[in-house]
Amino acid sequence: MSESLISERMRAAIGTPLASGAPFAVEKGAIRDLAEAIHHLHPLYVDEAYARSRGHVGVLAPPTFFFCMDMDKEHPFDYLETMQCDLGKMLHGEQSFNYYQPIYSGDTLDFDGEITDIYDKKNGALQFVVKEVKVRRRGELVGDLRSVMVIRA
Repeated sequence: MSESLISERMRAAIGTPLASGAPFAVEKGAIRDLAEAIHHLHPLYVDEAYARSRGHVGVLAPPTFFFCMDMDKEHPFDYLETMQCDLGKMLHGEQSFNYYQPIYSGDTLDFDGEITDIYDKKNGALQFVVKEVKVRRRGELVGDLRSVMVIRA
């Protein structure tokens, strides 16, 4: 097995907490915008009266909304810039979500993330940065997301 070509600077970033930014206010309009963008106009995502008639407290956020909220920060890739990664060589590798409670319009959410792993493949030609984010509403965990960014060396 070949030795990893990940720099010590990048390796030192593992476990680094990421700037959480301001709390995120979930708005009906943002939920609708995403529902329209992904062509998933289920009434739970766009019609507050319908959602309430089905026992929800507001318009329900679609499953990938966490990713959109996390990317809505002023500098969503600042953690990669801090590691001096060339953003021009960056690719989106994967993303996954775990939901523990529904997210609704009117919620205010906090995002607390950290870099949990950095590894390479193809003799260092591809470097992978794994970010995990915990999403909380009033301190209670409502979900988490995991994303992997690929950097072509």
